[in-house]
Amino acid sequence: MNVMDEMERLSIEQLVVCQDRASGLRAVIAVHSTKRGPALGGCRMWAYKSEQEAIIDAMRLARGMTYKAAVFGLDYGGGKAVILGNPETDKSEALFKALGRYISYMNGRYITGVDLGTTVTDMDGVGKETMYVTDTTGSIMATDDFTPEMTAYGVYLGMKASAAAAFGSSSLQGRKVAVQGLGKVGMRLCRYLHEAGAELLVADLDGGRVRSAAMAYSADIALPEAIMQEPCDIFAPCAMGGLLNDETIPKLRCAIVAGSANNQLLEEAHGQLLCDRGILYAPDYVINAGGLLITAREIQGGSAGDMMRSVEQIESVLRLVFRYAKSAGIPTNQAANRIAERNIKRA
Repeated sequence: MNVMDEMERLSIEQLVVCQDRASGLRAVIAVHSTKRGPALGGCRMWAYKSEQEAIIDAMRLARGMTYKAAVFGLDYGGGKAVILGNPETDKSEALFKALGRYISYMNGRYITGVDLGTTVTDMDGVGKETMYVTDTTGSIMATDDFTPEMTAYGVYLGMKASAAAAFGSSSLQGRKVAVQGLGKVGMRLCRYLHEAGAELLVADLDGGRVRSAAMAYSADIALPEAIMQEPCDIFAPCAMGGLLNDETIPKLRCAIVAGSANNQLLEEAHGQLLCDRGILYAPDYVINAGGLLITAREIQGGSAGDMMRSVEQIESVLRLVFRYAKSAGIPTNQAANRIAERNIKRA
């Protein structure tokens, strides 16, 4: 991979490569756009197979954050920090303080927070070196896993908008939903769906989580490698991205794809492939925007109630995306992109 060519292809403004020998920090910070304001995006820690994989992930995620902010008209751009390392064994306060110093050097162009593999305690470490951090101890978003709760709530509302577009009713009563991935968001999503009367089919690599969901929400169990092929009304990918591709899309047996995972489409062209199969796709960066929406609201000094109301925009914005896609005769991911790009240009 030629890094500069990839930055040009994804329109990345800035790529910061971070190394601190004393703490063991190896990280990348990608800023996609600051045209609408400072770049918002969490810090994830993952045992990437290579530096190239980490760089690509950071840039794709940063781009997604820009579009996520723009489609909702927020005055922020998109960024993402990724730390190369095992989040179970490689963490230290010194490591996150080192990352905080790099973020401080950027002088407000990038604001970070909790993401996959990081915690409130980690953000406290970042916060010892920079003011450009959210999700620290004492903040609303650090209370009782507020961020995954609001993300799950947003996905649930997005499913209601998707059901209205596909079935003519937003009710999820009796609808069969296959949830792939039972992490913090996926498990909470199961609760919302169960309370709405949906029939659940679940899968996760962690057998304990699967058993918990089966007991708590009367869910049926599928094998992780088989759940995408199970017949259902809604398939909800809530794990890693890139799972919708040339190989997997022909195997889907659902009417809707709506889940919390980032970068669900391996390539933009796969949105057209879903459309050609008559499957309604809820663009990931719209339906999973709960975390970003509450972060933006917290920075503005909003209350927990304000944050929850901001998440409720997801339902109306998705309805707009679906109407746009239908009227223009284009896939829903392209419709969302056009709305976001229009808002970026207006900046």
